[in-house]
Amino acid sequence: MAVSHFDEKSGIVPCRTEWGRWWQTVDELHIEVTLPANTKSRDVKVNVTNSSITCQISGKTLFSGNLFRKVRGDDTLWTLEDNGTLLNIVLSKADFSEKETVWEAIMKDGSFKADPITYIEMSKKMDLEKLQIKIL
Repeated sequence: MAVSHFDEKSGIVPCRTEWGRWWQTVDELHIEVTLPANTKSRDVKVNVTNSSITCQISGKTLFSGNLFRKVRGDDTLWTLEDNGTLLNIVLSKADFSEKETVWEAIMKDGSFKADPITYIEMSKKMDLEKLQIKIL
């Protein structure tokens, strides 16, 4: 069930990183990577499996590793936006129907972990989103 209007009303709770930021909904993980101006799609390589991700820009690996939880690798979508200065990656969570859907970090090893305050705010937002899904 799509609840994109929920995001518009409630905003997002981003976790900042050295390369950009990430945030999540009940069923998706969003990763935004800040890029040098005029980056072209041929400069971007994003490889996602059900359990891992690698992101390379112009041959330089920005991040790579095993994901915190499983995703649907074949459902991954990435786009270049804002004249090639922003890479937006959307991962579909494979296990979002489980009770605990909040990811603490992008990677299983704890890389790009949300700080405690951000994690609490993410959890609150996701609780509201789950409630909205139940009501609908």
